[in-house]
Amino acid sequence: MRYSKGWGAVFIITLLLLLDQALKIWIKTHLELHESIEITPWFYIYFTENAGMAFGIEVIGKLFLSVFRIVAVGFIGYYLCKLVRKGYKFGFIACVSLILAGALGNIIDSIFYGVLFDHSYGQVATFLPEGGGYATWLHGKVVDMFYFPLIETVLPDWLPIWGGQEFVFFRPIFNLADSAICVGVFLLLLFYRHTLSDSLSKETRK
Repeated sequence: MRYSKGWGAVFIITLLLLLDQALKIWIKTHLELHESIEITPWFYIYFTENAGMAFGIEVIGKLFLSVFRIVAVGFIGYYLCKLVRKGYKFGFIACVSLILAGALGNIIDSIFYGVLFDHSYGQVATFLPEGGGYATWLHGKVVDMFYFPLIETVLPDWLPIWGGQEFVFFRPIFNLADSAICVGVFLLLLFYRHTLSDSLSKETRK
């Protein structure tokens, strides 16, 4: 039974990574930065990149973030292996697998994309360009593309502070890896809150 749960986790992680990376590579090699494709009036494929640097910190901040992500994924992977070995419910294992797959998907961008692609400003990026990539190892940007502007309007002039400004809901642009993390966390908190707390308590007591 543990083996089937383990293979189930591997399947979830592998499938999500393949889909996430296939979509990101297609976006990078077919669209220029900030170019979009309208799927419906409220759903766009909008190519943007996330440098992943808090408060505009440059090289050191980006490098620290990439290393931190790698360490965090290592801990999540170790935790997932423990869950499988101890025979936790597959639903719980699947949620953690979603989070791990999402984190891995974005780490791949940060580690490799700066070397594998040239920039996308005013051009479609080339895979393995002759002149080298747009950044060094661990300094790549995360590719985002899902944009859902469900409401686009201008706020009334009588509204204090924001009156007359453009308002868009939902403004964030994200990718499949981000979605996997959010879904995994949401399901954990909704269905496995106590299981998560108990499993973490057992780990910290060791």
